[in-house]
Amino acid sequence: MANPPASVMLMGPPPIPDPSPTVKPQEPWRENLSMHLICKDCKEDPPNLVENFSAGDTICGSCGLVLGDRIVDTRSEWRTFTNDDQNNDDPSRVGDGANPLLNGAQLQTTIAFSGGGSARARDLSRAQNRATHDKAAKTLLAAYKEIQAWCDGMRIPKNGSDTAKHLFKITQDEGAFRGKSQETVIAGCIFIACRQCKVPRTFREVFSITKVSKPEIGRIFKQLEKFFGERNEKLKASIIESGGVPVENGTGFANVESTTPKDLCNRFCNQLHLSQKCTVMSQDIASKTETTGVLAGRSPISTAAACIFMASNLAGEGRSAKDISQVAGVSDGTIRNAYKIMYQRKEELVKPEWIVDGRADFKKLPPL
Repeated sequence: MANPPASVMLMGPPPIPDPSPTVKPQEPWRENLSMHLICKDCKEDPPNLVENFSAGDTICGSCGLVLGDRIVDTRSEWRTFTNDDQNNDDPSRVGDGANPLLNGAQLQTTIAFSGGGSARARDLSRAQNRATHDKAAKTLLAAYKEIQAWCDGMRIPKNGSDTAKHLFKITQDEGAFRGKSQETVIAGCIFIACRQCKVPRTFREVFSITKVSKPEIGRIFKQLEKFFGERNEKLKASIIESGGVPVENGTGFANVESTTPKDLCNRFCNQLHLSQKCTVMSQDIASKTETTGVLAGRSPISTAAACIFMASNLAGEGRSAKDISQVAGVSDGTIRNAYKIMYQRKEELVKPEWIVDGRADFKKLPPL
């Protein structure tokens, strides 16, 4: 039989595909070393990078530009006991942070006991509770809970409530005011903390929440101010004797001035839903009343209320004396009497540029 020519192709059945195709093994992850991070301002190569684990940022060590955030802290998380015998701090970050408002090491354990447990487990839990029971810490926690509740009722920010707790702890540690009720001391600490944190509250506001009378709050405020002042002087003297330099406000108490009408205007205007323009105008008028002595001898609350009454009418956002009295806590007659005095000297209290640019208009002021 002759062979077929070269140009002729023999047709046959197609190849049978493999039913189990081979899968390429997945390569392990490897860092792409061809890409590296450099500062876009300095453009140094190799870059001078600093990893700030506390903030989670990658920072350029030359110019301070933040190049990345949310970096992973690769340091150890386990406890080390190498420095326990040397009275050094343990650098470990494991466990809850110490609460500066409580005394002691705060490293106690708790043995849990459920209702279906054995009698031995119940006895063990009771014995452990008696051994670790700290009456002073329990008293502080109860006082802190009361302070937080009262501060929340007056809408005091967290720094104000923490300052009040710190001041109360100082009085407890020093053993002062043992004859005073705890509610009275707490009310005085809250009042001082509000002034220190620039969120002043009036005696009437503190009284409405704490139910401690206004004269009693005034007396404890004077006693606390004297106590903290004398304590500051003793601490500063001891620091100077040891060769150190006292830090301003480093003792936990700073002498503050009395509440001014300007300090109260911002909060009262917010409660009355007044604009920022009207708030700034009322604060400026309140400052002018202090410098000129227009309302000398009147309380800061009545002065602030009268300034808000005048500013709201000047700006065309008039609020009645009755509305302001409900927010400030003074009678509408007191506001009108103070306004009458201010109206007679309105040219001294209102800036001329407010009238020129149309932000204020004397014609909008209610007549006497």
